[in-house]
Amino acid sequence: MRCNLKRAAITLMTLGLAGGVSAAGLEGAPAPFDKGGVKVALISYISSGDFFQAYQAGAEAQAKALGIDLRVFPGKQNAAEQREQVQQAINLGVHGIVVDHGLPESLGDVVQQAVDAGVKVVAFDVNLNNPAVPQVEQSDHELARLALEQAVKDNGTSFNAGYVYVAGFAPLDRRNKVWDKFRADNPGVVEKARFGNVSDTTATSTADQAKAAFTANPDISVVFAPYDEFARGVKLAAADLGITDRLKIYSADVSTADIQEIVEEGSPWVATVATNPAVVGAVSVRAVALKIAGQHVPERILVKPALLTQEALRQAGVKTIEELAAKVPAFSASDAVTADWIPAKLF
Repeated sequence: MRCNLKRAAITLMTLGLAGGVSAAGLEGAPAPFDKGGVKVALISYISSGDFFQAYQAGAEAQAKALGIDLRVFPGKQNAAEQREQVQQAINLGVHGIVVDHGLPESLGDVVQQAVDAGVKVVAFDVNLNNPAVPQVEQSDHELARLALEQAVKDNGTSFNAGYVYVAGFAPLDRRNKVWDKFRADNPGVVEKARFGNVSDTTATSTADQAKAAFTANPDISVVFAPYDEFARGVKLAAADLGITDRLKIYSADVSTADIQEIVEEGSPWVATVATNPAVVGAVSVRAVALKIAGQHVPERILVKPALLTQEALRQAGVKTIEELAAKVPAFSASDAVTADWIPAKLF
């Protein structure tokens, strides 16, 4: 990967075009991509944080390669506004919509309106329970499983844990199922505190909750925080309380900022499991493009993750997402939902 994902993504944070749209169409592509003028909306629930910015940048890069006019609606953690954005996209006459996160109960009916209007819809990390809407997932069960396996490798099968979780978000709910099974299989693991917050200040809000949890339960030695903004908040709380030397944090997702926090001296953030968010963004756009072209798209689209430990990142000298992609080629690409007419080389 050669582009600065965060900088590229910031340019997309307002409603607009993803740039570089080819009016002439894509040579060798099926209709309507052969003629050009395909419009797709990317409608997010959350836009803040490195993960979501990189996801958006990957979606932009794939859209540009396909000649798609990508209209980006920034997420503001507002369910009602996201509903309105879906309706706006329908009224704009888009060919496809990518729904990036959100609350199923607020999206189900309006997404069905889009489907009824002939719009092709793909969802990333929000389970809409609609057979017409393929679901792009980061293989959340594997994300959680790999992180917890590393926790056992480092700490054994008996420890006092803190757990960061907010119900109602599909990826967190899937990861939670793995946590519940993990505790059932390892009765020596005791959940001493459960907390969490998803907002436009997730990390700082989680930090405040973590401080209270650590103060009430000073014997917590491991925290499972299966979202990088959660992990960042827990790390901040540990630093403020001066307990980084007796805590280990295991998370999911990764960004350049995460890597720098993981590899810094004395960091309690010892492992994360992640896909490349830019690759996931590209996969989401490929999926909706295939739907628009009338080609087969599976109901579930899994992007496989990789375990990234503090030790391995330090040994490899990795400090950025770009370096990670260069040194771990599997991190920079995915063969999920593609076709010979879809440009694959993006980064």
